Amino acid sequence: MTSLDAAPISPEELSAFAEGGAEPEKFAPWDAPYLLLALSGDGPAPSPLLKAWARGATCVIIGLGAETHAFAALCDVVLHDRASADSMLVNISRAPMAALVLVQTLRVTENAPLETALTIESMAYATLQSGAEHIAWRAARPPLAAPSPPLEEGPPLLIGRAGARLGLVLNRPANRNAISVEMRDALAEAFGLAALDASIEEIALSGAGRCFSVGGDLAEFGLAPDPATAHAVRSVRSPARRLLACADRLHVRVHGACIGAGVELPAFAHRVTAQANAFFQLPEVSMGLIPGAGGCVSLPRRLGRRRTAYMALSGRRVSAPTALSWGLIDAIEP
Repeated sequence: MTSLDAAPISPEELSAFAEGGAEPEKFAPWDAPYLLLALSGDGPAPSPLLKAWARGATCVIIGLGAETHAFAALCDVVLHDRASADSMLVNISRAPMAALVLVQTLRVTENAPLETALTIESMAYATLQSGAEHIAWRAARPPLAAPSPPLEEGPPLLIGRAGARLGLVLNRPANRNAISVEMRDALAEAFGLAALDASIEEIALSGAGRCFSVGGDLAEFGLAPDPATAHAVRSVRSPARRLLACADRLHVRVHGACIGAGVELPAFAHRVTAQANAFFQLPEVSMGLIPGAGGCVSLPRRLGRRRTAYMALSGRRVSAPTALSWGLIDAIEP
């Protein structure tokens, strides 16, 4: 199964394998990080036993065929054919633990309350922060003795009010609006205040400069003393948690790069509009991580679990027209 030449199995073969009492270690992530399932034929729907096996599978289940097939519901990702899967299989083989934690997180949070799902995501992210894959990614980067100095003057988040409208603008354009600790805290505070003020009828969030946001500031990765502390900080300072209480009033306008947190946070909003040059990307698995700014929660609510897994496991850019067709954004504007 670790070979990129692994052959897909049929629904009948999967049923016989799982319902025959297959041991979980048969698909341990270090030996078999993915299972290819041919979505072909017109056999019976998967049994409850098979559904339970798939929910607990210790590998990424990739369906090849039509999303309308009865067995597609068992899959973490559904692709049209084998050729479109090859680059994803390379990514999964390079970071099998991150890939496994991703699909497990998406499975268990699919129908969970939002607050609960965010807690599960944060704990899963913390697990990977101390994992070998993320440590290797950090080791391959140039060493940083301290965070990069501020590139610009002024607050990281511009805040203005006009009547019942609260305007928020990410204000680190030279750093492509990377979500630093100071910007994270400013967003959390702004969303928290908006949630308490019922006179604010609309919250408008946008980004200054050439793009909305490239996501977390990489210069600050690894600065927490330990993963448990990092989880505790996310539990109290997460912008995603704060905006849940006012998401129905939030309109996010995005443009250019929307990477990592730059797509995860907007996806919570009641309305997201994008300029035609916008693109969306989840690169975290290549870092040995999963989306940790709420993306395992916000994106499935817009895209569904399988398309979210596709974005994260492939790392591919999603254009504005595709994002619109998937429901990731609500409109493309000039």
